[in-house]
Amino acid sequence: MLQEESDLSLIIAQIVQKLKGSNLYAQLERQAWASLQRPEIKLQSLKEDIKEFFKISGWEKKLQNAVYSELSVFPLPSHPAAPPEHLKEPLVYMRKAQGSWEKRILKSLNSMCTELSIPLARKRPVGEQKELLNKWNEMGTDEPDLSLFRPVYAPKDFLEVLINLRNPNYENGDSLSFRTHLGLIQVPLKVKDIPELKEFFVELGLTTGQLGIDDSTQVPPELFENEHVRIGQKVLAEQDSAAAQQYIRQGSPTALRAELWALILNISSQPEDILYYEQLKTNVIQHDLLVDSLIYKDVKLTASNDDYYFVFEDYLYQVLLCFSRDTSVLGHFAYNSASPPKSYIRGKLGLEEYAVFYPPNGVIPFHGFSMYVAPLCFLYHEPSKLYQIFREMYVRFFFRLHSISSHPSGIVSLCLLFETLLQTYLPQLFYHLREIGAQPCKVSIWFLTHRTVP
Repeated sequence: MLQEESDLSLIIAQIVQKLKGSNLYAQLERQAWASLQRPEIKLQSLKEDIKEFFKISGWEKKLQNAVYSELSVFPLPSHPAAPPEHLKEPLVYMRKAQGSWEKRILKSLNSMCTELSIPLARKRPVGEQKELLNKWNEMGTDEPDLSLFRPVYAPKDFLEVLINLRNPNYENGDSLSFRTHLGLIQVPLKVKDIPELKEFFVELGLTTGQLGIDDSTQVPPELFENEHVRIGQKVLAEQDSAAAQQYIRQGSPTALRAELWALILNISSQPEDILYYEQLKTNVIQHDLLVDSLIYKDVKLTASNDDYYFVFEDYLYQVLLCFSRDTSVLGHFAYNSASPPKSYIRGKLGLEEYAVFYPPNGVIPFHGFSMYVAPLCFLYHEPSKLYQIFREMYVRFFFRLHSISSHPSGIVSLCLLFETLLQTYLPQLFYHLREIGAQPCKVSIWFLTHRTVP
């Protein structure tokens, strides 16, 4: 009991410390000072009166949403004496595998840089800056020569690394099971079985209403839809992030989906957010990075050739180029098993004081990276809002799909869950696919690494 209280106190202290550096904290402080001029605020009951003012004015709800947002990315509970790297990834062999993978990626990037005699970064000439600024909203019409550029890696390359993962402390020896022999993922991680999944996704039960699915329910579908939309409007009016996340477990009405996801992610387009996006845009205009060509290449190979996403080509360039410059993304490496790659100022190789993160956001794009953004373009048509939504989705969810970790939502666990369920409940299909050389994980790795939640 005392340990639980201690852990809770530590979590509260860390969240308070994080929020103190936020814009919300400054706004709350200004509102508190301004409220002192109000006649209902009494000196004798100052603390309670200000709390009541925050509650009535809606600032309490904004604070609750901010705390909920922080909790959603808070590291899983660990031993108090655990070293910092355990917060990123508790299993040593996973950390080593991720480190080796990062070295391979960086080596691929540096090799391309050397082969093509292209610097990692350069300042654009004034003429080039003006040209890019003029065509910012129609970059899809540009046809640069990208024939010499290649993606640093593709999902199939990443899968090969996952297949070779082994826990050196785990010897299955005589306890080899039929399932162990069939699956490609050979790491002993705990994944949910069907009963546990049914309990976790109870809202998907056949007797529960689910928007957009014609299941047999106790309520006529049209009545459920009308009531569900009404509740959704009420959730939006309340502006409660936790309530919104619970609400969409039974489906999200198309007309409310964009607002609901923004509420869940605690995104509201404030003037300072738009200004921040414009600053990132200015950085793109002024400096050319090698990863820009990788982004162009990826969009051309994926979204531009897709019947649904080709119309969003300009949005994808705008969002991804700005994303590569956003240093605030570096914050997610505190709970990501990966580490941001470093580069050194020319002539200062190996000297840490001259090291910089490259790219500035610490994320090297790979083949298919643009597909994380593409589905969001259906919901958000204002670039700065689209950017905020994608960035928050990435630092909460998407990064786990291309990082090696033991996290239950990580790609290793997802692949293992997929294989385990297929082997357990459709063994004949699994064995057939294996026999013809079409291992299920190899067939589905693109979908597993690019699953999206909207």
